[in-house]
Amino acid sequence: MAEEHLIENEAPKPTYRVVVVCTGVAMNAGTQAALDITEEFTHRPRHHNAVCIWDGHVLILQSENDFDPNGVALMDEFSDAISANVEDGFNGDIRVQSTELI
Repeated sequence: MAEEHLIENEAPKPTYRVVVVCTGVAMNAGTQAALDITEEFTHRPRHHNAVCIWDGHVLILQSENDFDPNGVALMDEFSDAISANVEDGFNGDIRVQSTELI
C-alpha cells in the first residue's frame, strides 16, 4: 500500500480561472467549433475543466490552471484550437475577458 507524503509547510499551488473570448467566427461554424474545442481541451492536461460555448456571436472558453494568472497561455492555445477546428478560421479578435484566483 502506497503512502502519501505531504511536505510540511508546502503551500498549495494557486488555481486560476481564465475566460477568453473570440469574435469573428462565422455564425454557421460557432456551435460545432465550441463542441470541437471543448473536446480538444480534454487532450491538453495543463488546462482543467475547460468548456467552450458559442453564445450566437462569440466563442467563449473557460478553463482552470495553476500557471497562467494573466490568461496569455490559454489565449494562445485557444488560437491554436480555433485554427485547427474552424474551417474558415475567423475574422476577429481573441482576448482575455477575465482571470480570477479561485
